[in-house]
Amino acid sequence: MPAATTKADLSERLATDFHKLEALLDTVPEEVRYAPDPEAGGTTPKDIVGHRGAWIDLFFGWYTAGQAGTPVAVPAEGYKWNDLKRFNADLRQRQRAMTWDEARARLRENHARLSNLVADLDNTALYGGPMPGGGSKWTTGRWIEATGPSHYRSAARYIRGRLRQSTSQEKAP
Repeated sequence: MPAATTKADLSERLATDFHKLEALLDTVPEEVRYAPDPEAGGTTPKDIVGHRGAWIDLFFGWYTAGQAGTPVAVPAEGYKWNDLKRFNADLRQRQRAMTWDEARARLRENHARLSNLVADLDNTALYGGPMPGGGSKWTTGRWIEATGPSHYRSAARYIRGRLRQSTSQEKAP
């Protein structure tokens, strides 16, 4: 899917993709929420939801520091982009005590923060140039899309796969 290029497109994607993810999360049975996926390093659906909320927190750290003109650690302090596997494993460890409901609440709260930011910014602020502190040519709108709608879609794909896997295991003799 091509990246959004206007506030209206970004707002629509943010709302639509979050609504689809929320509807899917409502269908995840208790026994699947915490079931580790051996093919994904033991990741659980709860981890995926928690991860999405955490990345929105990261985005707001980058955005806030960039707006203030202070140094920005992208993707996070002590990590480079080629360290994402280690970052994600460390994040799962930090979030291990987080419950499904807590992960979903954090994702909802952070989605609302993204939605409010998009509502508060105009097209120029979203797409008029690189996001200060982003360390790339990406605009603020592109960073929001990567952190929100794109992450929502990838989470939904993963969780649908886990639900299919769970269903096929139940049917196996």
